[in-house]
Amino acid sequence: MVFTHEEIITSIGNYKIHRKLLYNNNNIFKLLYWCGLIASILATLYCYLMKPTRKKHVYLVDFACYKPHNPACMCTKEHFLKLTKSTGKYRDESLDFTRKILERSGIGEKTYLPECLMKTPSNTCLAEARNETESVVIGAIDELLLKTKVKKEEVGIIVTNCSLFNSIPSLSSMIVNHYKLSHNVLTYNLSGMGCSAGLISIELAKQLLQVHPNSYALVISTENINSGSYFGNNRSMLVSNCLFRVGGAAILLSNRISDSLRSKYYLKHIVRTHKGSQDNCYNSILQKEDDNGDTGVALSKDIMSSAGEALNANISTLAKNVLPLIEQLKFLTNLVARNLFKKKVIKAYAPNFMLAFEHFCIHTGGKAVQDQMQKVLKLSDWHMEPSRMTLYRYGNTSSSSVWYELAYCEAKGRVKKGHRIWQIAFGSGFKCNSAVWYALQTIDPVKEKNPWTDEIHEFPVNVTNH
Repeated sequence: MVFTHEEIITSIGNYKIHRKLLYNNNNIFKLLYWCGLIASILATLYCYLMKPTRKKHVYLVDFACYKPHNPACMCTKEHFLKLTKSTGKYRDESLDFTRKILERSGIGEKTYLPECLMKTPSNTCLAEARNETESVVIGAIDELLLKTKVKKEEVGIIVTNCSLFNSIPSLSSMIVNHYKLSHNVLTYNLSGMGCSAGLISIELAKQLLQVHPNSYALVISTENINSGSYFGNNRSMLVSNCLFRVGGAAILLSNRISDSLRSKYYLKHIVRTHKGSQDNCYNSILQKEDDNGDTGVALSKDIMSSAGEALNANISTLAKNVLPLIEQLKFLTNLVARNLFKKKVIKAYAPNFMLAFEHFCIHTGGKAVQDQMQKVLKLSDWHMEPSRMTLYRYGNTSSSSVWYELAYCEAKGRVKKGHRIWQIAFGSGFKCNSAVWYALQTIDPVKEKNPWTDEIHEFPVNVTNH
């Protein structure tokens, strides 16, 4: 077939047009491909960043512990005995028992009682109980806001805990009223949960911070000594009178990324253990009336065994998250062996938690509890020092005691960046709760202001005879 010159020119022109169109189509396909790829990447990132299962860091901006400014509230052991005797409600054998408990308690001569109990006669009415708690709570919050420079209006979540004083309105409402906070602030009030309730409050605040972005959570832990006072002669209920003293702590938590630069710690783990399904554990700490109708908190003989069971269960859960691998293997091997064979034949293996933590804040439940904890966890006297000194100086301040202990570590200049802190508390129910904190900065004791600042040079003291 022979093509004319015009047909050849036309064919070449058509070919160039088709090629140009194909080239343009290829560019369009490439553009669509890259747009689709970028859209897929952005969608994946969006789903990852916005998915509800992604946990936000919870930062501990700072905390403050209450220290009474009124020297009239300071109570020596001898003065406590005089006040107890002056009520005229205790038999001689009860007074002798109280003296013996005080001598062995580990408590020193400078603990605090509420003003209403320092008077003769004492006044334990509802109004005095409210005044006591308000003084502690507002005092701690004022100091915390001053330290953090956070405006009260910025607080979006409030969690309070106090076991024995459950007023109407609640303690969280009292805070809202005092500071005239916004109508949409989230408030929660925990009561009846014992000395471990402070760490329960921390976990509740943590959960709330997961779903409320860019928020501050204020946690308040305290106990009311007025409401817990016992005026009978049942020995199991007299022990609480000897151990518990005035105290409270305010803690500011945040999920704001910007606060990571100035916060002291961030929360790594919370582990809660509840042995309430067992009757002996449930009844080991029980508020009740004695035979004469006097109300108090009874501590049963099962309290130490209950604490041991709760501690073992708590450690079993916590260990896998914090211990080095070799310690985990030792612990697991021992656990399996004890389950396969008789537990009495094979002794329980106590992991070396000093490989996992630099500091231990163990609840100041009493000298006997501290001795047992040191034995079980195989801790040195140095590691037990914050707990023993807190019990000596401030007594058992219930749920806030672990914060006085952390304040002691800071005042001593012991907390360095990267250090890990284990707070562990026991409480009615029976409960054992743990919180693990990671230090984001080295704490300079010179710049710190806490209840130990003015007297830290006096510690540690020898508590062998206390």
